[in-house]
Amino acid sequence: MILAFLKKYRNHLIIGIASLASLFVIFILSVYLGAWGHLPSKKELSDLELDQATEILANDGRLLGKIYINDRQPIPFDSIPEHVVHALVSTEDARFYDHNGVDNRSLVRVFFKSILLQDESSGGGSTITQQLAKNLFPRKDLGALGIAVHKLKESIIAKRLEKVYSKDEILLHYLNTVPFSDNTFGIESAAKHFFNKSTTQLTTAEAATLIGSLKATYSYNPKLFSERSQQRRNVVLSQMEKHDYISEPVYDSLQQDSIKLDIQQYSNNDGIAPYFREHVRLYLKEWLKTYNQKEDTTINIYTDGLKIYTTIDYDMQEMAETSVKEHLQKLQQQFEKSHGKNAPWLTNESLINIELKKTKAYQSLLSDGLNEKQILDSLQQKKEMTVFNWEEKTEEQWSTIDSLKHYLKFLNCGFVAINPKNGALKTWIGGINYEYFKFDHVIQSKRQVGSTFKPFVYTAALENGIDPCTYFSDDAVEYENLKGWTPKNASKEDSTTYMNYSMEYALSNSINTIAVKVLEKTGIQNTIEQAKKMGITSTLPKVPSIALGTAEISLMEMAKAYTSYVNNSVPARPYFIKKIEDNNGNILSEHKNPDIQEEKAFSDTTRELMLEMMKSTINKGTATRLRSAYGLKNDIAGKTGTTQNNKDAWFVGITPELVSVTWVGLDNHKIGFKTTAMGQGANAALPIFGRWMQKMNAKREFGRITQAKFETPSEEILKSLDCAPEKRDGFFKRLFNNPNKKKRKRFKTKASL
Repeated sequence: MILAFLKKYRNHLIIGIASLASLFVIFILSVYLGAWGHLPSKKELSDLELDQATEILANDGRLLGKIYINDRQPIPFDSIPEHVVHALVSTEDARFYDHNGVDNRSLVRVFFKSILLQDESSGGGSTITQQLAKNLFPRKDLGALGIAVHKLKESIIAKRLEKVYSKDEILLHYLNTVPFSDNTFGIESAAKHFFNKSTTQLTTAEAATLIGSLKATYSYNPKLFSERSQQRRNVVLSQMEKHDYISEPVYDSLQQDSIKLDIQQYSNNDGIAPYFREHVRLYLKEWLKTYNQKEDTTINIYTDGLKIYTTIDYDMQEMAETSVKEHLQKLQQQFEKSHGKNAPWLTNESLINIELKKTKAYQSLLSDGLNEKQILDSLQQKKEMTVFNWEEKTEEQWSTIDSLKHYLKFLNCGFVAINPKNGALKTWIGGINYEYFKFDHVIQSKRQVGSTFKPFVYTAALENGIDPCTYFSDDAVEYENLKGWTPKNASKEDSTTYMNYSMEYALSNSINTIAVKVLEKTGIQNTIEQAKKMGITSTLPKVPSIALGTAEISLMEMAKAYTSYVNNSVPARPYFIKKIEDNNGNILSEHKNPDIQEEKAFSDTTRELMLEMMKSTINKGTATRLRSAYGLKNDIAGKTGTTQNNKDAWFVGITPELVSVTWVGLDNHKIGFKTTAMGQGANAALPIFGRWMQKMNAKREFGRITQAKFETPSEEILKSLDCAPEKRDGFFKRLFNNPNKKKRKRFKTKASL
């Protein structure tokens, strides 16, 4: 019956088969001729240029982070251990060295084993070369025939690749381009992300883990699915044993080991020094505009694999970030407890409404034409969101208003450390969490600096001939020509003891009333000019309250100014990039110290005097807890600072080899610490420095820095400071002076107000 059917319809069948064959040939020709998209020629394949991530490196070459579209770090073949290649070949393409890009036997094997017998260990149908073709030329949506078109295109490209490159070169290109879990591309990026090591350092088990994840990068992500990833790793190890790349005893041993990850994040929001890395990125964008125009190049920071060698010390940065977290996590709890149920971020409707109108959500709804009631109704709608807390992130059903109240309460910080001898920045912390608080308090923020401005006043005083043993009364004075302004001291009530204090005592104990009197005697304009000589570029108000730090200045400016006290009276020029290289190692830019002789901001005598005064701040003044609470025996000078209404807390720490500046406060100026005891610089900012120095002291490799000594003051300097810290008024002055009577006078200065 079948024969009769075939005989009857033979001609039709022949025509049908011939038609199908013709269509298949036409289909192949259409793909080959580029009807379904361009097919790269051998020449194009021989000139492959892969996108490469730009690397930001610490001063010792360790990776701080990357700038990229695709996180890829190509490496040479000799940097790939044999066991990585063995894991790949045995699992993905056992006949790799025998085929010409397409393995027909493998396709048959896969059809029967993978599809019919469901054997997981059989591998995929595509060869490594075909997979490389897929990596180099990602698939596009081509409709119903898409899979067939892509398979055919990849086969054609694979055969061309085999004619252009050796087997080792194909393996190299594959391992440099293949996508791994967590949006990493290439074996080097994956090794650094999951194990914090280079490919050359990968163990056999680690290599098997990464190669195993290629089958399904999400399902076998070792960070997300450890047990499943381990099972897949063992499949790879069994394939390596099957193909005699490892022995059976080695296989038996390795499959028992658990996967030990050391995750390193290189996204913008995660990892070490994220604020600094963003500053580098912004700097590079501007620098490249000029460089490309000047050199007639088209270098791209996201794709051309630049290497940026920075001055940041990896370990110092890591210890500083840990110190910030340890201190602020504890301080945040105390801060919230002190405000209680009446905290302004919960009860101050005016404040909340003002801040709400600044949010992108509010502005977006407003631009859509909604009225205020409609906007508020919308912003009260709850949705699931990930919320930052010091302990851990949580998932909450919150409205935009709930979120605003939550983030208004957080204390933030800035911390920067600089080598005063050459200006190299060693640490940079712009805030508490870059993902949730983008604003950089090192370079973008300007806050009132409080008493950390006082050394500038005293420096100007010494430069203008005021003797360091000049005594000033700490009596509060009402200045009649300043609308009755009466500076007061934070630490105690107005003096009634007829006492006068030396400049060293007044500075180290941060006596406000005396700082104003020193300013009056020195001159406002003289003080402003002195600050400018030390590197302060912010506008300084010509008002007497400048003595108390009402000027708003950035952390970076403050750090630069204070370097002059340990850099031969010259403010160091901060810099953060040592050199920039292209992906071939050619130097595009390199930092060089200027040949010009820097001008001294003040005399060497003034420098030595000021350093001794600020040593007293640490040894017997407002920062003594560095000795008592943190047990620091290092040579340290410094200054604490607290602004009016306890809004900003500062601490400047000076050692012979480092100058660091710390700020702690809230982003919203309308919220401050509840008490001075909590919000003063010695309590809110100083502990970050204290913890950081403790960690530095514990590491022997930092001995050169932590054990460094200040210059020995000359006999002349010691003699000029050899006076009693306090002196009581004489009998007749006490007799005719009523301590209970408020003192009034006009503020007089050498410079007009």
